Amino acid sequence: MKRLILIRHAKSSWDYPMLADFDRPLNPRGRRDAPIMALRLQGLLTPPFRMIASPAVRALTTAQLFAETFELPEAQISIDKRIYDATPGTLLHLINTLDEADDQVLMFGHNPGFTDVARLLVDGPLPFIELPTCGVVILGFEEERWQDIVPGSAQVLAFRYAKEGQQ
Repeated sequence: MKRLILIRHAKSSWDYPMLADFDRPLNPRGRRDAPIMALRLQGLLTPPFRMIASPAVRALTTAQLFAETFELPEAQISIDKRIYDATPGTLLHLINTLDEADDQVLMFGHNPGFTDVARLLVDGPLPFIELPTCGVVILGFEEERWQDIVPGSAQVLAFRYAKEGQQ
């Protein structure tokens, strides 16, 4: 079984209007939430797994905070520029070309692409309307190969989000 873990970047800062969208950093809440979400996710993952991130500052920083929490070297994070501002079709193509040796892939990126690709892959309702910042959805596939994954072939195995359990 292949498992794709979509992780939307943690909360970003809008304090620097002169920065391009690509360069926006995490705000303090995002820096706090990412390690907490990594700890929540840790119990749901069985190593080994691959980590792939958008090169945008907020997504890459989120991936780095997860790697630090998992006690993994930052060098274990692959950067794929196709994730930034990706359409569902682009993300599906990326998924179909993942290394077959990897059964679990953590992908760090953005909305609307991540919500839209989850909608495309899951045959049925999602447990969210929009994947929230630092939200994590684990998708499971019966397919043995990434290249065989098609729309409607995923099951939602878990969904976690930063404000879970808060009122």
